[in-house]
Amino acid sequence: MNIVVVGLSHKTAPVDVREKLSIPTPQMEAAIAHLCSYPHVEEAAILSTCNRLEVYVVTSETEPGVREVTQFLAEYGKLPVHQLRPYLFTLLHQDAVMHMMRVAAGLDSLVLGEGQILAQVKHTHKVGQQYNGVGRILNQLFKQALTAGKRVRTETSIGTGAVSISSAAVELAALKVQNLSACRVAVLGAGKMSRLVVQHLLSKGATQICVVNRSLEGAQELARQFKDVELKLHTLSDMMQVIAASDMVFTATAATEPLLDRAKLEGTIEAHCSLMLFDIAVPRNVHADVNDLHNVYAFNVDDLKAVVAQNQESRRQMAMEAEGILDEEVEAFDVWWRSLETVSTISSLRNKIETIRTQELEKALSRLGSEFGEKHQEIIEALTRGIVNKILHDPMVQLRAQQDIEARRHAMQTLQTLFNLETASNIP
Repeated sequence: MNIVVVGLSHKTAPVDVREKLSIPTPQMEAAIAHLCSYPHVEEAAILSTCNRLEVYVVTSETEPGVREVTQFLAEYGKLPVHQLRPYLFTLLHQDAVMHMMRVAAGLDSLVLGEGQILAQVKHTHKVGQQYNGVGRILNQLFKQALTAGKRVRTETSIGTGAVSISSAAVELAALKVQNLSACRVAVLGAGKMSRLVVQHLLSKGATQICVVNRSLEGAQELARQFKDVELKLHTLSDMMQVIAASDMVFTATAATEPLLDRAKLEGTIEAHCSLMLFDIAVPRNVHADVNDLHNVYAFNVDDLKAVVAQNQESRRQMAMEAEGILDEEVEAFDVWWRSLETVSTISSLRNKIETIRTQELEKALSRLGSEFGEKHQEIIEALTRGIVNKILHDPMVQLRAQQDIEARRHAMQTLQTLFNLETASNIP
């Protein structure tokens, strides 16, 4: 048996290819059943996110198993194998195990250390179990990977600190005020960066958020992505009135000329009020001359890049620490994996001893007579079971605990010879 992962990710394939191979949860049952129908695939699980599609399988023969998974992906994505193959990566056993650990820990993510992937790995494990794709080996691998991901998040700080311009802007805003929930916030624009700004604002506790966009439809589309909160929506015709009633403004529109400048703000912002502007647009939405206003504080992309760079470097340092944790979890899985080859010998030994115990017990009870046997059978049964278990305990513990592969195999061969055991090969 071997563990194999075949897949593609943001590192190996463009988004137009990844889109073709995205497998939503409702299609997982059929996809897993298809994979498990191949002759060389024993277990299967599919991790599908916006940045990756990875198929984890346990295969009885590596090369045919890889071919079968590749064929499955080509058929699902409606792409010829020769077109798909350049975008795929294939990892075998030890490399596949480490890869899953790194994925669960967020070390293989587009944003280093992002936390969402751990929940996605957990979901993959659950779905794989639900649709009978995950068996003994993948179950242990996923459990070990989830443990690794949790350890990395609790034992390092890799998930902290802004790693995008949008999150950096909100993080900086949160540092500038005592209570973000008390602030009136305006977001100009309704594209991806504005959506991320709203997402981070909500995570930091902001509750009073207005979205201003060229079209009301665009603002409504953004609002639909945050159904649990009430966002106030406006068009650009209301922009200055909204800004006048705001404590901070985030600008992320596609405008090629500044939307805000000193002249516009001078007539809008009252002398006793202050306004913070976070301009994350390129070209800039806020003219540099707003800095001449004593009650306006403006930050642009260059101001925020330093925050992002600092946090990215910090995450890289944390990633180095995380690798040590992953090494420990890979070793723990490897110990479990190596112990599998003792299962057949242990099972055969226990079965043989149990057969002997049962036969000898029946002989003894028949000699003692039915009256004695019925009265004392439970006691004698428990006595014989206890003797067998105590005799077998130490050999089994020592066999499972043996780390040296050759020494363990020698011990198994010795047991098989001494007890004349017939065992099926169970060596992975």
